[in-house]
Amino acid sequence: MRRRSKSSLLAFAASACVLALAAPASARADGDDTAFTNLIALVSQRLALAEPVARWKWAHREPITDAPREEALLKHVEEKASAAQVDPEFARQFFRDQIEASKDVQNVLFANWRALKAAPEESPPDLAKDTRPRLDRLTQSLVSALARVEPIRHADDCPLRLAESLARWKHLTRYNSSMNAPLTRALSHVCASGGVGAVG
Repeated sequence: MRRRSKSSLLAFAASACVLALAAPASARADGDDTAFTNLIALVSQRLALAEPVARWKWAHREPITDAPREEALLKHVEEKASAAQVDPEFARQFFRDQIEASKDVQNVLFANWRALKAAPEESPPDLAKDTRPRLDRLTQSLVSALARVEPIRHADDCPLRLAESLARWKHLTRYNSSMNAPLTRALSHVCASGGVGAVG
């Protein structure tokens, strides 16, 4: 397997930084699909946090998967969803997708660091004091965003409308295509029929 260059790794990390800087307010779109666009922006912010999480786990020799913590988060999400009048099963599947998409990013980063035989130069933010509180805040925001999406996620054209919203958001934020697969995975169950439409 060909090793990825250090410049490729930096480009990948830079794309995560672009996501972190993309605030929902900058990604609002006119029309009925604003709820989709705002959800996409929040999902992207959460996905961007996979990079500091990965750096912390790498530095502390922690595994990427933490099944007990993941299950605790999903149960917490179900409770939050019920309080927000969101289908708990929908919320659980949606957040399972967020977890798996984040782990996809972390696995790519770990693979790059192993191939380069080099750890990230910058010290990671404290996971408990910095990154997880940011994730917790995004969890609350995402549950609220799911409530706004709930009325339109059962529409027959939901996958197409979600895909169009995703394309607009990428254009507005000059999105880096290296994160396409994790983002698509994170959105894969937003529509009741599944999928994100015909995304090019």
